[in-house]
Amino acid sequence: MGHSVAVWDHKAAIEITKDWNEIDQVVLRNPQGASVRVSLHGGQVVSWRNEQGEELLFTSSKAIFRPPKAMRGGIPICFPQFGNCGSLEQHGFARNKIWTIDENPPPLPSNDSQGKSFVDLLLKPSEEDLKCWPHSFEFRLRVSLSTNGDLALISRVRNINGKPFSFSFAYHTYLSVSDISEVRIEGLETLDYLDNLCQKERFTEQGDAITFESEVDRVYLSSPNAVAVLDHGRKRTYVIKKEGLPDVVVWNPWEKKSKAMMDFGDEEYKHMLCVDGAAIEKPITLKPGEEWRGRLEISVVPSSFCGEHFDLQRGL
Repeated sequence: MGHSVAVWDHKAAIEITKDWNEIDQVVLRNPQGASVRVSLHGGQVVSWRNEQGEELLFTSSKAIFRPPKAMRGGIPICFPQFGNCGSLEQHGFARNKIWTIDENPPPLPSNDSQGKSFVDLLLKPSEEDLKCWPHSFEFRLRVSLSTNGDLALISRVRNINGKPFSFSFAYHTYLSVSDISEVRIEGLETLDYLDNLCQKERFTEQGDAITFESEVDRVYLSSPNAVAVLDHGRKRTYVIKKEGLPDVVVWNPWEKKSKAMMDFGDEEYKHMLCVDGAAIEKPITLKPGEEWRGRLEISVVPSSFCGEHFDLQRGL
């Protein structure tokens, strides 16, 4: 493989390659040298690097790159179920399926196309999928990389079924951090959250910011459209903006759970944090012919600039 396909900006291109397991991957690059790698297994972003070549997403050193198992790291797509909140396998089946590339995707909006390289991936249910989840759908995932290195994912789920269906969803985003003890999250203060460590009991966040001293597994509800993850060790901030995704999942397994996971290093919890744009508490219901759209955009800025340049209430 290895051919390139022209996209909107003539300086940007996508490459199609194969990993060592012969799974097709798509690589997006911008003229400044940033890159995004997407695996057709799961429609999963498996790498996002800045202009300096630094990896911004976490992937476990023990991750298993072998279908049908989803890879531990990057940004798995949780659909049509998040976690174990339904009858399907953990986090649904989308992250375990082979997606296809749309060779003729609809164009980006003219005000959004400048300098972006992007790829559209499609997922439709197989006969096997319809047996365990009997709903016909088309899932279009657009992954794009802007000239300034921002990563955006846009999911569109259309009901092509004869009856309504409901689903939950998350972009299960594994961020790479210097040390979890040096990280804090801003933008979720005073919100209610469901604590998965306490049988999904509902609490209200009391802290000025979220910091980490032990295992955390929470779903923050009705969250603002922008959240900041400040990494003091690397003096940089991830700014996560979202649309159509009312909830935010915050997860770090800490030491005990890390040792219990086969595809996760014992000490790796120190260098990762999951902060997911999600729709979990109130499942999305689509009538026949209806389409849902959920967008996530992640940018990285020096921490000193965060407060000046980003209004966390504004979002996208």
